[in-house]
Amino acid sequence: MSDRTMTGESPGSGQTEELARPITGRLLFFYVLGDVLGSGIYALIGVMAFTVGGAFWLSFVVGVMIALMTGFAYAELITKYPQAAGASLYVHKAFDHRPTTFITTFCLLAATIAAAGTLARVFGGSYFEQFVSGVPTSVVAVAFIVVLSLVNFRGISESVWANMVMTVIETIGLGLVLLVGVVVIVNGDADFAPILQFEGNPVLGVLSGAVLAFFAMTGFENAANVAEETKNPSQVFPKALIGGMALAGVLYVVIALIAAMVAPIDELAADGGAAGSLLTVVQNGPIPVPDQVFSAIALVAVTNTALVSLVAQSRIMYGMARQGVMPRVFARVHPGRRTPWVAIVFTASLVVLLLLSADVDRLATVTVVFLIAVYGMVCASALKLRAASVEHEHYTAPTVLLWIGVVGNAGLLVYTAVDDPGALVWCAGMLAVGVVLYFVNDRFTDGDPPPVDDPAVHA
Repeated sequence: MSDRTMTGESPGSGQTEELARPITGRLLFFYVLGDVLGSGIYALIGVMAFTVGGAFWLSFVVGVMIALMTGFAYAELITKYPQAAGASLYVHKAFDHRPTTFITTFCLLAATIAAAGTLARVFGGSYFEQFVSGVPTSVVAVAFIVVLSLVNFRGISESVWANMVMTVIETIGLGLVLLVGVVVIVNGDADFAPILQFEGNPVLGVLSGAVLAFFAMTGFENAANVAEETKNPSQVFPKALIGGMALAGVLYVVIALIAAMVAPIDELAADGGAAGSLLTVVQNGPIPVPDQVFSAIALVAVTNTALVSLVAQSRIMYGMARQGVMPRVFARVHPGRRTPWVAIVFTASLVVLLLLSADVDRLATVTVVFLIAVYGMVCASALKLRAASVEHEHYTAPTVLLWIGVVGNAGLLVYTAVDDPGALVWCAGMLAVGVVLYFVNDRFTDGDPPPVDDPAVHA
């Protein structure tokens, strides 16, 4: 996997054309905030209450802090190498080892697949039941993935305005929860006792919840994709990236506190957390928000994030096939729709298999395990690339924070291995699929990028 391939420079072009740079620091801040403020908080409140108890807000504190340490590594590497390849590029430059770069990229792919499965099961749960009851969650989840995959196949033209509308809708839902909390506290009806209650060992409970809280903080890494289109990235990226992550983290912690003060913990933790959600919080609050209105907002948030995951995973698979590290069949583009239909069918099939085999808790944990591994590699790459100089000015993160990022991500990974070895079995199974495809491709092809009539895929 050459530097030219990783940086997106066309073979034989001799140069890479520069993109326009219309994104200001303020726009970048809201872009990061919108990426992080997704469906994670809508999906995992109940599961975290079941895992930790009323003090699950502490898990958000730990998860947010470790994510922020990773954010500092991304801020340095994005400004040092302002190209769209993200973690794969950083690991490639740091270690220059093709299998390591492949594993990193496939971990990102696997994380998006598991995340889509998580969100599909959330879609088919308590929010959907406000409109149609009696349909098994698995049936709704599979139909959800099939419909979104058809949309993905048809072709998706993303726009800033469409993204903004979705973000506004998601934020309105979170704003309603914040308003519920304010009214409850002002009226003197808040129950503060549960916020310090744990289910079992406090330390182990907080760490278990922190793994899940990580799921809600993901999305910030997508900022790497707009590095080449940002004005003065070395100056604005660190503030916008860390600032957006920090604000999202604060909102998550506050919402978690409100949930514990407003809704009975046994209701949030009912049925292993599957029955508890932010809807439970709103239902127990003093503001008469119709259940269907809030559920519709939550379904929009889940749909938006799930669709992004499905698009990302098919494009990652397509890109890996074009780079010659996956079988060439995954680079096939439908002649009419101009979308990578083989990659779409393959990745969507994996999502369906996962969601039929595991619950929300397991799928979310698998997602986070893959991301923790990638984030740890990014922090390590930032430290290793300190010796590499570039011609332009870039941000340099405090070294101690990068080391905390390495240790924090590694610590969560080790804890998960001890606490939930079953999650690692799932991860190993998914990685095995990728490794088999990698070696099959390496055995039966020459490793060169496959010939594709039109490399453009309109998304």
